[in-house]
Amino acid sequence: MKQKTSSRRVKILVAKLGLDGHDRGALVLCRAFRDAGMEVIYSGLFATPDRIAQIAEDEDVDAVAMSLLNGAHGTLFPRVVQALNKKGIKDVLVVGGGVIPEEDKKDLKKSGVDEVFGPGTPLKDIIDHITTGVSKLRKL
Repeated sequence: MKQKTSSRRVKILVAKLGLDGHDRGALVLCRAFRDAGMEVIYSGLFATPDRIAQIAEDEDVDAVAMSLLNGAHGTLFPRVVQALNKKGIKDVLVVGGGVIPEEDKKDLKKSGVDEVFGPGTPLKDIIDHITTGVSKLRKL
């Protein structure tokens, strides 16, 4: 992976995983990230964890924002982190969101997901978290 510099804008992959066809929230995020000055790549629907890792590698992204509403977050979010690690990609911020029970968030964070956002989270909070997290990773 190329050296990421702090002077370039954040490049983010918005990922819709598994058999979840509900993309309205992901599309809202894509637009909000773009409006915040980020370069946005959208995976499209029904992506696999391996496909997300491949896109992340090919596009040299700074962050992956996963959206899932079908309850498979406990399986698919950790598999994305594993697929990234398998490719040696460790300098990418991974966040998730959707309808995720509070009690599942701790395990997701243990698996390598940096933060988990639920319904109603202000877009500014998500953008600020990603911007700050990417900035910290770029300094490592």
